[in-house]
Amino acid sequence: MGNRLTQIYTRTGDDGTTGLGDGSRVSKDHLRVETMGDVDELNSLIGVLLCEALPAESAALLTDIQHDLFDVGAEICIPGHRVVAESRAAELEKEIDDMNQHLLPLKNFILPGGSRAAGLCHHARTVCRRAERRLVALSHSEPMAIALHLYLNRLSDLLFVLARHLNRHVNVPDVLWQPERHK
Repeated sequence: MGNRLTQIYTRTGDDGTTGLGDGSRVSKDHLRVETMGDVDELNSLIGVLLCEALPAESAALLTDIQHDLFDVGAEICIPGHRVVAESRAAELEKEIDDMNQHLLPLKNFILPGGSRAAGLCHHARTVCRRAERRLVALSHSEPMAIALHLYLNRLSDLLFVLARHLNRHVNVPDVLWQPERHK
Protein backbone atom coordinates (compact mmCIF):
# COMPACT_ATOMS: atom_id res chain seq x y z
CA MET A 1 0.00 0.00 0.00
CA GLY A 2 1.75 3.09 -1.24
CA ASN A 3 -0.44 5.73 0.36
CA ARG A 4 -0.62 6.49 4.06
CA LEU A 5 -3.68 8.18 5.46
CA THR A 6 -2.26 11.14 7.34
CA GLN A 7 -5.31 13.32 6.87
CA ILE A 8 -8.74 11.69 7.03
CA TYR A 9 -10.82 14.52 5.63
CA THR A 10 -10.01 15.76 2.13
CA ARG A 11 -13.09 17.84 1.26
CA THR A 12 -12.99 16.30 -2.24
CA GLY A 13 -16.33 14.59 -1.58
CA ASP A 14 -18.14 17.74 -0.55
CA ASP A 15 -19.63 17.99 -4.05
CA GLY A 16 -21.34 14.59 -3.73
CA THR A 17 -18.65 12.59 -5.55
CA THR A 18 -16.10 10.09 -4.36
CA GLY A 19 -12.86 8.79 -5.79
CA LEU A 20 -12.44 5.23 -7.00
CA GLY A 21 -9.17 3.35 -6.70
CA ASP A 22 -8.24 4.11 -10.31
CA GLY A 23 -8.47 7.87 -9.67
CA SER A 24 -11.81 8.38 -11.40
CA ARG A 25 -14.66 10.12 -9.58
CA VAL A 26 -18.29 9.03 -9.43
CA SER A 27 -21.41 10.18 -7.64
CA LYS A 28 -21.73 8.88 -4.09
CA ASP A 29 -25.01 7.22 -5.10
CA HIS A 30 -23.41 5.35 -8.01
CA LEU A 31 -24.23 1.64 -7.95
CA ARG A 32 -20.52 0.81 -7.60
CA VAL A 33 -20.34 2.95 -4.44
CA GLU A 34 -23.57 1.41 -3.11
CA THR A 35 -22.08 -2.05 -3.64
CA MET A 36 -18.86 -1.08 -1.87
CA GLY A 37 -20.95 0.33 0.97
CA ASP A 38 -22.86 -2.93 1.40
CA VAL A 39 -19.62 -4.91 1.50
CA ASP A 40 -18.22 -2.43 4.03
CA GLU A 41 -21.39 -2.72 6.14
CA LEU A 42 -21.06 -6.51 6.06
CA ASN A 43 -17.44 -6.27 7.16
CA SER A 44 -18.42 -3.93 10.01
CA LEU A 45 -21.19 -6.27 11.13
CA ILE A 46 -18.75 -9.17 11.18
CA GLY A 47 -16.53 -6.96 13.34
CA VAL A 48 -19.44 -6.60 15.78
CA LEU A 49 -19.97 -10.36 15.71
CA LEU A 50 -16.28 -10.81 16.54
CA CYS A 51 -16.87 -8.84 19.77
CA GLU A 52 -18.92 -11.80 21.03
CA ALA A 53 -17.42 -14.77 22.88
CA LEU A 54 -16.89 -17.13 19.94
CA PRO A 55 -15.09 -20.43 19.53
CA ALA A 56 -11.49 -19.74 18.48
CA GLU A 57 -11.89 -21.43 15.09
CA SER A 58 -15.00 -19.36 14.33
CA ALA A 59 -13.23 -16.13 15.28
CA ALA A 60 -10.27 -17.04 13.07
CA LEU A 61 -12.60 -17.85 10.16
CA LEU A 62 -14.46 -14.56 10.55
CA THR A 63 -11.19 -12.62 10.72
CA ASP A 64 -10.08 -14.25 7.44
CA ILE A 65 -13.45 -13.31 5.96
CA GLN A 66 -12.95 -9.68 7.01
CA HIS A 67 -9.70 -9.64 5.05
CA ASP A 68 -11.46 -11.27 2.09
CA LEU A 69 -14.15 -8.59 2.21
CA PHE A 70 -11.48 -5.89 2.00
CA ASP A 71 -10.24 -7.67 -1.14
CA VAL A 72 -13.80 -7.81 -2.51
CA GLY A 73 -14.13 -4.08 -1.81
CA ALA A 74 -10.83 -3.41 -3.57
CA GLU A 75 -12.04 -5.20 -6.70
CA ILE A 76 -15.23 -3.19 -6.70
CA CYS A 77 -13.37 0.07 -5.99
CA ILE A 78 -10.77 -0.37 -8.74
CA PRO A 79 -12.42 -1.16 -12.09
CA GLY A 80 -10.62 -4.06 -13.77
CA HIS A 81 -8.61 -4.99 -10.64
CA ARG A 82 -8.65 -8.71 -9.75
CA VAL A 83 -7.66 -10.05 -6.35
CA VAL A 84 -10.24 -12.65 -5.21
CA ALA A 85 -9.55 -16.13 -6.59
CA GLU A 86 -12.47 -18.34 -7.62
CA SER A 87 -10.94 -21.03 -5.40
CA ARG A 88 -11.83 -18.98 -2.31
CA ALA A 89 -15.51 -19.94 -2.76
CA ALA A 90 -14.50 -23.62 -2.69
CA GLU A 91 -12.61 -22.99 0.55
CA LEU A 92 -15.78 -21.54 2.05
CA GLU A 93 -17.67 -24.64 0.90
CA LYS A 94 -15.21 -26.81 2.81
CA GLU A 95 -15.79 -24.72 5.94
CA ILE A 96 -19.55 -25.08 5.46
CA ASP A 97 -19.25 -28.85 5.08
CA ASP A 98 -17.01 -29.14 8.15
CA MET A 99 -19.47 -27.21 10.33
CA ASN A 100 -22.59 -28.77 8.85
CA GLN A 101 -21.52 -32.34 9.58
CA HIS A 102 -21.94 -31.65 13.31
CA LEU A 103 -25.41 -30.09 12.99
CA LEU A 104 -28.75 -31.84 13.01
CA PRO A 105 -30.36 -32.02 9.56
CA LEU A 106 -32.91 -29.28 8.95
CA LYS A 107 -36.51 -30.43 8.75
CA ASN A 108 -38.01 -26.95 9.10
CA PHE A 109 -37.04 -23.47 8.13
CA ILE A 110 -35.42 -21.59 10.97
CA LEU A 111 -35.88 -18.03 12.10
CA PRO A 112 -32.93 -15.73 12.75
CA GLY A 113 -32.00 -15.89 16.42
CA GLY A 114 -31.23 -18.24 19.23
CA SER A 115 -28.09 -16.85 20.81
CA ARG A 116 -26.97 -13.25 20.36
CA ALA A 117 -23.97 -14.37 18.28
CA ALA A 118 -26.22 -16.44 16.01
CA GLY A 119 -28.60 -13.51 15.64
CA LEU A 120 -25.72 -11.26 14.59
CA CYS A 121 -24.55 -13.93 12.18
CA HIS A 122 -28.02 -14.09 10.61
CA HIS A 123 -28.00 -10.30 10.33
CA ALA A 124 -24.62 -10.49 8.56
CA ARG A 125 -26.10 -13.11 6.22
CA THR A 126 -28.89 -10.75 5.17
CA VAL A 127 -26.44 -7.90 4.57
CA CYS A 128 -24.30 -10.30 2.53
CA ARG A 129 -27.33 -11.18 0.40
CA ARG A 130 -27.97 -7.47 -0.20
CA ALA A 131 -24.34 -6.94 -1.20
CA GLU A 132 -24.68 -9.88 -3.57
CA ARG A 133 -27.84 -8.41 -5.14
CA ARG A 134 -26.10 -5.04 -5.63
CA LEU A 135 -23.13 -6.79 -7.21
CA VAL A 136 -25.45 -8.56 -9.63
CA ALA A 137 -27.11 -5.24 -10.50
CA LEU A 138 -23.70 -3.61 -11.01
CA SER A 139 -22.57 -6.47 -13.24
CA HIS A 140 -25.42 -5.70 -15.64
CA SER A 141 -23.68 -2.45 -16.58
CA GLU A 142 -20.03 -3.05 -15.70
CA PRO A 143 -17.96 -6.24 -15.91
CA MET A 144 -17.39 -7.83 -12.50
CA ALA A 145 -15.35 -10.96 -11.87
CA ILE A 146 -17.32 -14.17 -11.36
CA ALA A 147 -15.13 -14.85 -8.30
CA LEU A 148 -16.92 -12.01 -6.47
CA HIS A 149 -20.34 -13.48 -7.23
CA LEU A 150 -19.23 -16.94 -6.12
CA TYR A 151 -17.63 -15.61 -2.96
CA LEU A 152 -20.61 -13.57 -1.75
CA ASN A 153 -23.04 -16.37 -2.57
CA ARG A 154 -21.01 -18.94 -0.61
CA LEU A 155 -20.38 -16.48 2.21
CA SER A 156 -24.09 -16.02 2.83
CA ASP A 157 -24.45 -19.82 2.98
CA LEU A 158 -21.53 -20.02 5.38
CA LEU A 159 -23.03 -17.35 7.64
CA PHE A 160 -26.29 -19.35 7.81
CA VAL A 161 -24.47 -22.52 8.83
CA LEU A 162 -22.19 -20.60 11.18
CA ALA A 163 -25.24 -19.15 12.95
CA ARG A 164 -26.50 -22.69 13.57
CA HIS A 165 -23.00 -23.75 14.66
CA LEU A 166 -22.81 -20.86 17.14
CA ASN A 167 -26.18 -21.81 18.61
CA ARG A 168 -25.03 -25.40 18.99
CA HIS A 169 -21.79 -24.23 20.65
CA VAL A 170 -23.76 -22.58 23.48
CA ASN A 171 -26.50 -25.23 23.59
CA VAL A 172 -29.22 -22.90 22.35
CA PRO A 173 -31.66 -24.44 19.88
CA ASP A 174 -32.33 -22.90 16.50
CA VAL A 175 -35.66 -21.09 16.37
CA LEU A 176 -37.94 -23.22 14.21
CA TRP A 177 -40.50 -21.59 11.95
CA GLN A 178 -44.04 -22.62 12.82
CA PRO A 179 -46.01 -21.88 9.63
CA GLU A 180 -49.45 -22.82 10.93
CA ARG A 181 -49.14 -21.71 14.54
CA HIS A 182 -52.36 -19.64 14.48
CA LYS A 183 -54.67 -22.29 12.99
